[in-house]
Parts: sequence; C-alpha cells; structure tokens
Amino acid sequence: MSLGIAFKGQEGIVLAADSRVTLNFKELADAGKIIIPSTYDNAIKLLEFQNQKYVGAVTYGIGAIGQKEPRTAHSFLPEFENELQQKGNERLSVEEFAKKLSQFFFKQWEACMPKGAKIPDLIFLVGGYDQDEPYGRDFQIAIPSQPDPIEQNKNQFGITWGGQLEYTTRLIKGMDPALPSLVQKYLNLTDEQKNALESLLERNLSIKIPYQFLPLQDCVNLSTFLIRTTIEIQTWTLGIRGVGGAIDVGTVTRTEGFKIVQKKKIVGQTTF
Repeated sequence: MSLGIAFKGQEGIVLAADSRVTLNFKELADAGKIIIPSTYDNAIKLLEFQNQKYVGAVTYGIGAIGQKEPRTAHSFLPEFENELQQKGNERLSVEEFAKKLSQFFFKQWEACMPKGAKIPDLIFLVGGYDQDEPYGRDFQIAIPSQPDPIEQNKNQFGITWGGQLEYTTRLIKGMDPALPSLVQKYLNLTDEQKNALESLLERNLSIKIPYQFLPLQDCVNLSTFLIRTTIEIQTWTLGIRGVGGAIDVGTVTRTEGFKIVQKKKIVGQTTF
C-alpha cells in the first residue's frame, strides 16, 4: 500500500511519502482462513543517498524483499552506496542513477524472492538534477516488472503518485481511477472507446493547477496535502487503511541538492 509522490516543479523536485507498512496475517477460523491486516507506522520510504546529493527517491508497493529474512529498501542503502563508491564518486545523471538503483534492486529481488510468484512490485520514484540543467527530472522504476526507468513529466511539470492512489486521483483528475473500466463494462465499450472516454473525462474534470508556476513551497504543501487527505479520509472508510504515520518530505534543487524538509525521528518514551 502506501502513497508516494514525486512533484516536478520549476524550482525543484519534491519527494514525499507516508510511513505505514501493512502486513496481511492469515488466521485459521471456523469458516476457514481469514486475512487480518496489521499496520506499522514508522517505515522509512524517503531515501537519501550520501554520495549522490543531487538525487533522492521514495518507495512504495511491497514493503520488503525476501521471504525468510525480509529487508526494506531503506535497509539495503549501505550496500547500494558501497557499490556506487567502488565504481567512483562522480556525479551521475538522474537517469544513470535510476538505472543503477534499478539494477541493484533487481539483483536483490532475483536472489531473495520466489520465482513466478504473484507479488506486488517494489516501486521507486527517483527525482533529481543533472549537472548544469535548469530543471529536474523524475523517473519511475518497478521491480521486477518494469526495471527500465520511465521518465515522468517529460518536458513539462507535474505530479507523479502511486500506491493507494484512489483519493489522490479523484482530487487531481476529478474521477476514481476505476471509473473508465466500470463504464466500459456497463456500456460494452471497446478498448479504443474506453481510452477516448478516459481522455475526455481527464481533460474536462482534472483540477486546474498551474504546475509550471508553483514555487517550491507550494509544491511541498500540495504533496503533503494529498498524503494527509488520504490518511484522514481512511480513518472513516472500510477497507485497508494502508496510508498513515508521519509524512516524510524532501526536496532536490539545482543549487542545494537533496534536503530534508521534514522527517520522523527515533525518540524515547516521553509520557507514561
């Protein structure tokens, strides 16, 4: 589950994610096996890289790699950074970095995950700046189904989001992501008609936000608003409440590189 956001604005890249991990526990009952979801609210999904200060990433999808000894994406960072360092400390382009990140985690997936199993992808949104370029770039990687980085918002500004995305999609695009398929089934539309309908609805229902003019602070505010809205509305809804905990936010700019805006900390007990 989770909700991850990468926002490409004209002043910088915003990366934001919630902190919830959802585990489905199978319990044997009189009626057979039932699935009970359990949630934990302190996962680290905003990723900072020590030797590549002009990129950052957020992750969502499956929470860990490995069956017997599961490990989060964040826990693999020391090995990944060590591998990068062995190949030199030169500044990588955003696309080159995304490729190396994908290759590393695809290798971990191949080594630790069962072959042919129907398991959700481990997804990364990678954002950052190429040297001497005025605007940032952002890419999406899906391990293992789509390891080749796909550039988002190419030659334009905007938001990419993923995970438990229905409420964000309703707000931004003005419709639930399931709507075109529901209409297709009800009216017996062809795939071509369904795609045309989806384009029509998106053009007419999407919220009018001038992404290209938003200052970086507004990009941060909108990203946190979308995650917070999902967290809040899930407190009243039935179904898996897969988005929760603290919202971690970072920015990447041309001059300062990656900077933490807000991030949870490990603390001791303060009340009894």
